[in-house]
Amino acid sequence: MPDLSRPDGPRIIAIANQKGGVGKTTTAINLAAALVEAGEKVLVVDLDPQGNASTGLGIDLTDRSFSTYEFLVEDAPLSSVVQNTDIDGLSIIPATVDLSSADIELISNEKRSFLLHDALHQQAMDVFGWDYVLIDCPPSLSLLTVNAMVAADSVLVPLQSEFFALEGLSQLMLTIREVRETANPGLRIEGVVLTMYDKRNNLSQQVEQDARDNLGELVFRTLIPRNVRVSEAPSYAMPVLSYDPKSQGAMAYRALAQELMDNCSRAAA
Repeated sequence: MPDLSRPDGPRIIAIANQKGGVGKTTTAINLAAALVEAGEKVLVVDLDPQGNASTGLGIDLTDRSFSTYEFLVEDAPLSSVVQNTDIDGLSIIPATVDLSSADIELISNEKRSFLLHDALHQQAMDVFGWDYVLIDCPPSLSLLTVNAMVAADSVLVPLQSEFFALEGLSQLMLTIREVRETANPGLRIEGVVLTMYDKRNNLSQQVEQDARDNLGELVFRTLIPRNVRVSEAPSYAMPVLSYDPKSQGAMAYRALAQELMDNCSRAAA
């Protein structure tokens, strides 16, 4: 159960978009690595049954006996599900395909939307001293994604710089509003980050213009470029900041991390 008397815990950010292939997991992995490089302690919660964030941070399938499934559905202790990665200061609660049945298994649970909230607001969190918790949501507006939004302080939305990028965003915004009205009044939109951006491509520039015209200051200044090193890094089970620290992708995620930290500092002021 959460302890409401404890001091403020880490900043919890859900990384969500119901559309697949928008760079959601890539953003979770690399933003986490960039925050750690900047001196923060970070936990990644892999809430996607595909488990790509876990793989991308070097957690082999054979090492996932305890995962977000046990954490949510079976109330496993925090200490049993958290794993360290090869990056000092970066931890993860990995995911397995077992998580795909969680929506069905939790439907009869009265607190089904608050399970992750309670798990991430327990006193045991204080022992680890994390500054940020990044939740990698599944590519759907499922009960798992709702759990992430109920648990989070804010939602970060990766948006692919491609045709139809803004389609579906209204449904995500509606879900965020519903969660704010019914379960988490403090939930805010951290921002929208444009991913797979190609400055030589007129379409990317048009998508950026449309996003800024429609969403204004919600759109991060930082643009994540379409970069081969970012695409290669997961096959080596590491963030691009470790795989090629000087690549354009690595530099972009460092800039995004700094912008995020600045935003969080202003929000806390």
